[in-house]
Amino acid sequence: MKTYIVGGWVRDRLLEDAGRKPAHTGDRDWVVVGATPEQMLAQGFRPVGRDFPVFLHPQTHEEYALARTERKTGPGYRGFVVHAAPDVSLEQDLQRRDLTINAMALDENEVLIDPCGGLEDLRARILRHVGPAFTEDPVRILRLARFAARFADFSIAAQTRELLRRMVSEGEADALVPERVWQELARGLLEAEPARMIEVLADCGLLARLAPGLRFDGALLAALNRSARQGALLGARFAVLCSGAASLAALDAWCTGVRADAESARLAHLLFALREALGEARDVEAMMQVLERADGLRRGARFDQLLAAYCALVARPVGRWRRAQQAAAGVDAGAVAARAGPDPQAIAQAIASARRAALARELDQAPDTAP
Repeated sequence: MKTYIVGGWVRDRLLEDAGRKPAHTGDRDWVVVGATPEQMLAQGFRPVGRDFPVFLHPQTHEEYALARTERKTGPGYRGFVVHAAPDVSLEQDLQRRDLTINAMALDENEVLIDPCGGLEDLRARILRHVGPAFTEDPVRILRLARFAARFADFSIAAQTRELLRRMVSEGEADALVPERVWQELARGLLEAEPARMIEVLADCGLLARLAPGLRFDGALLAALNRSARQGALLGARFAVLCSGAASLAALDAWCTGVRADAESARLAHLLFALREALGEARDVEAMMQVLERADGLRRGARFDQLLAAYCALVARPVGRWRRAQQAAAGVDAGAVAARAGPDPQAIAQAIASARRAALARELDQAPDTAP
């Protein structure tokens, strides 16, 4: 039985050795050659794999997968029969992987095993598919697009670009399920240059199928990268991406179709509804209406992310809105209610008046014209 470190950790280790600090350095993944599930269990490993034999190390809790091959039996990413046995070699296991830069391994002496030319592509900054088996899993289109967003200075091999287009045109990508689309989309949006992911998906034709009601022009893609540089959270980045929706119906269909998480979908809808008002509101009443529609007084963290998305979209500061939110939310509603008496309507009116007065004082103190 032999064990090897494989995949992304090896890739990032080689990048680090070349003087480049990788953006992501995850846990090590191991492949075990020459073992059976029974042998793994006898050594104290705990099984966790549902579709193929994966085990957790009894001390380090790192993942150890038995070397395996796959045979396509149906459409989509679940249409495979997995063969994991002691006679499967490391080279066979690596050849089933997606990209050459992810198909390298290190043995116990840190000797590199590279049957697919991953090191050469890593040095040349090229994203290249390993072989024809790439077409058997449509999720790999999304993964490649995500890697393009992470490694912004890498190009995509011409043959790989053509392969992506063919997978989409021949319908292989139609087997994608929404949960996997969202998983990869969300991870890609959190990369350094998320616009590259969108560009790759547009180039191969998959974006038009996933989001027929959204427009992605150069200004929107620039805003998306700007949101990444500003450190916006996932929801804000997704909201920027969704600002290209042609209509509310298109936005609803997109959020539902990719199974976006509730917070991201909510921020996307808020930005779509309030974008113009955020730019146009200047007086106390108009600004309070925006704060109330966004529930910005109760949900300050969400409103901060709404402002982050808006700031990235319009490339202007939003300090005025942040101060407005803080001033109105800073009113002690309990103290105001105590002074207003027992009438609920009078209490609500008193709190609203106090918040508007606080906002007016803030605007008087800082009467700038920036949004």
